[in-house]
Amino acid sequence: MDTTDQLHEIEATDWQRGVYDDIKRTFRAPFINWIFRTTMANYPTFLRYAWGQLKPVFDTRGFARFSVEYRDEILSTVEESAELPTYRCEELDVVPSEYRELMGQLATFDIVAPRLAVLFEVMDRALHNNTIGENPNTSRHATAPFPDWLDADRGLSPTMVGLDDIPSELDDEISRIQAFHGFDDGLPSIYRCLAQWPALLKSMWSDIEPVLESDTFERACGEANERIQGYVETLPYWPQLTPEALSQVGFDEPTIEDVQGLFHEFNRGAVATVIPALPLYAETVNSTGIRHIP
Repeated sequence: MDTTDQLHEIEATDWQRGVYDDIKRTFRAPFINWIFRTTMANYPTFLRYAWGQLKPVFDTRGFARFSVEYRDEILSTVEESAELPTYRCEELDVVPSEYRELMGQLATFDIVAPRLAVLFEVMDRALHNNTIGENPNTSRHATAPFPDWLDADRGLSPTMVGLDDIPSELDDEISRIQAFHGFDDGLPSIYRCLAQWPALLKSMWSDIEPVLESDTFERACGEANERIQGYVETLPYWPQLTPEALSQVGFDEPTIEDVQGLFHEFNRGAVATVIPALPLYAETVNSTGIRHIP
């Protein structure tokens, strides 16, 4: 798989554009994540099939509850012994319109965090024949529809600085960010977004780095992961994405091995500290969503 190859939303047509539209509606996010763009570019038929299997995982009230509990788990754990920085517009070197843009873009990262966490876990498990939904939740909310109001229309599509265009004044911060998250040369989208405001990223990383490096954040990551495992183990639906199921519908072994490697890397790799950090960045500008749902 060529992970540098992507099908961007503006280039998608016909059924591929329809799948992207459906992913955005289901994820409650105004953009298409990299994982979908690169899978669509390399194996479009696989993504079409996989999305049909995955969609019910995210479209229930049970997932709605999980998504807010995931956010609260991380923030509550960190808040027990650390104080997150907060930034008002007048404290930053940005004009009000830029501050509103910043809030909206960080809100989008907050929205997608629990969705990506579950996506990677479900895909990794299914593609490697590990169990999903071994103890299915039998309550009404497990299969009831996702509430229309939750996470509706509160995010903005993120804009990002290209890796080759990141200002040199951020070299030290980028090196420290890569070292913390375990990236050799790449950079997570959240930081390429924040790099649009170099002075802000400098200040924000200086303030939040000690929090991320603390035992408290490590514990928050562990507790968030336990919540992910608990949700996946109680899923009422079982996506048919095992190697055997994929083979039966016509996918060949090289394709299956490629997607196995891709999703395993994301589920067990550096993003294990990136995704739990997303609500923290949103919280610094009061852009996190609700933390409790009836």
